[in-house]
Amino acid sequence: MSDPEPPEIKEEQEELCTSQEGELLESDHNSGSKRHYGSKSHSDNAKNSTSSDIQHNTHPSEKSFNCETCGMTFKFKSQLNSHLRTHTGEKPFSCKTCGKAFSRRTNLTVHMRTHTGEKRFTCEMCGKAFSRRTILTVHMKTHTGEKRFTCEICWKAFSQRSLKAEHMRTHTGEKPYSCQTCGKDFKTHRLLNQHMRTHTGEKPFTCKTCGKAFSHRTTLTVHMRVHTGEKPFTCKTCGKAFKSHGDLNKHVRIHTGEKPFTCKTCGKAFSLSTTLSLHMRIHTGEKPYSCQTCGKDFTCHTQLNRHMRIHTDEKPFTCETCGEAFNHRTSLTFHMRAHTGEKPYSCQTCGKDFRCHSELNQHMRTHTGEKPFTCKKCGKTFTQNSTLTAHMRIHTGEKPFTCKTCGKAFSQRKKLKFHMRTHTGEKPYSCQTCGKDFRCHSHLNRHMRTHTDEKS
Repeated sequence: MSDPEPPEIKEEQEELCTSQEGELLESDHNSGSKRHYGSKSHSDNAKNSTSSDIQHNTHPSEKSFNCETCGMTFKFKSQLNSHLRTHTGEKPFSCKTCGKAFSRRTNLTVHMRTHTGEKRFTCEMCGKAFSRRTILTVHMKTHTGEKRFTCEICWKAFSQRSLKAEHMRTHTGEKPYSCQTCGKDFKTHRLLNQHMRTHTGEKPFTCKTCGKAFSHRTTLTVHMRVHTGEKPFTCKTCGKAFKSHGDLNKHVRIHTGEKPFTCKTCGKAFSLSTTLSLHMRIHTGEKPYSCQTCGKDFTCHTQLNRHMRIHTDEKPFTCETCGEAFNHRTSLTFHMRAHTGEKPYSCQTCGKDFRCHSELNQHMRTHTGEKPFTCKKCGKTFTQNSTLTAHMRIHTGEKPFTCKTCGKAFSQRKKLKFHMRTHTGEKPYSCQTCGKDFRCHSHLNRHMRTHTDEKS
């Protein structure tokens, strides 16, 4: 006689709680035990049966099916077959859209909703819809505020046992989930799954507006705000709004002055981890971005983009007062202060004011004597990185600034600018005593000594 097959399992049961092994579990909040669910019978007795009735055959006349690997007992052979896949790793149910495979048909059914967008379970309090009943159950706790699971170390409370278990690993440092490709360890299975997409390139979350795909659902959620204009995170200090909580946290450090990311080499602190990563390249000498035209290397992509304008002569930023154009927006901002006379940066030591923050930083080194930029060829040190860059051209012989009129090349931009005045006849520096004009400030200084009788 053929083995008995179970009645159809209701979806509500199958979405109780799926363990990592693929078995249907329901957490017993009081005892901490887990009950393995088989199928419901149509009889009242089966409805009232306990978990032990399911795991252990209490009626000798009933046939049971045992797992030879772990000894677990099942009432139906189909349940045993499904369970055996937790040992073999077999995943016979594949998604026809993205190819992802599953050990259970019900898991595939739930997964398909990520493609169809179907959300069958709706919160009666706020109207938000979910693809799984279990997610709705968890969501409801945001309305009730229920947090039954408390950390015994720091007493932080959680709405789910699994969240508490994840939290405990912040105390123990345990990272039980390892990437089989690169060996990196993670605190949760979810973080491992997200990490695996860096190896597979999988991007299962797609924007329905522009078609852009993402590896994480949260990244898609933030991206959607580009289309909707939504900025739900507001700074309580200045009222500025942001698309993501991470952007708000970064902004708040402007007000608090917090700099949680510290360089282990020199001790300098930064408000952003990306700025620290960029700073570290000063110590390591790493320059991963190369100019395809001249081969020059740069520490960050923005520096390369700025450099490329030397070759293209692109100057997209124009002064509305005098019409002068600049390669960089910061150069235009700095230039505008020449018209307004604004000097918003003050030295706390001597009170001298400056037009930009970099000028103040450079000036501060006259007080501290700091020279953090060292030539690797001759060991000479400099207060400014730009001075080191210009100095390096003595060793390399590089002359990247070329006169378009006569073709003469120069190692520094200011030398090219000075040279151009031989073609244009421009003499912007005037003697206040006799009115004579000069091409550069040093020529004017020399001339002034003729009035003061100062000998050079």
